Amino acid sequence: MFDIVLFAVFPYVAVIIAVVVGLYRYFNDRFTYSSLSSQFLENRILFFGTVPWHYGVIIILSAHLFAFLVPVLWGDLIADQTRLYIMELTGLSLALMSIVGITILIARRFRNVRAKAVMSFMDWVLLFALLTQVILGFWTALVYRWGSDWYLHTAVPWLYSLLLLNPEIQHVTALPWEVKFHMLGGFLLVLLFPFTRLVHIVTYPLTYLWRPIQVVIWNRRVAK
Repeated sequence: MFDIVLFAVFPYVAVIIAVVVGLYRYFNDRFTYSSLSSQFLENRILFFGTVPWHYGVIIILSAHLFAFLVPVLWGDLIADQTRLYIMELTGLSLALMSIVGITILIARRFRNVRAKAVMSFMDWVLLFALLTQVILGFWTALVYRWGSDWYLHTAVPWLYSLLLLNPEIQHVTALPWEVKFHMLGGFLLVLLFPFTRLVHIVTYPLTYLWRPIQVVIWNRRVAK
């Protein structure tokens, strides 16, 4: 019963809340649909945290998505042992890079008084949820080897069954608890999505394509 709640009910609850609350926030408080960047408060440390974090996590998520969308091609890709080794080492490196990046970003929020002042409670929850998620991902890749392969036979069919509204939880319930927490952590982040600055990932500056050219005039005193 507990597995049914976690793997057959919770994913739908998370997605429904994310969509409903996300849309409500967009139409009623659109100004907050932003990353609410604190770059102007402190830029140097932000750079060293943001770069490894974004590069690491975006590539990892892209690999997860690619394996989900085209599992046959992914299976062919890792069928060669050398390519599988390369995938495993690359994944571990990117996960470690992501951990370093998010840790720097959290430390920056703690040490910089101005950056800390603009943080909400949900922002802190989000940061530590992200940190936990990437640590679990790194631990899974390190301890339970060849995740690039068994991901195709566990998480992928489970996710497809969710899309078909016919959850087949048997694909994942027998996995180690760290792996199951990592899978559920993805849906937890979806649930947190509409309540935090994470909403900025679904906003695109499309109006830049047709808006008038912006003219910037520097109003700076010339040194005499």
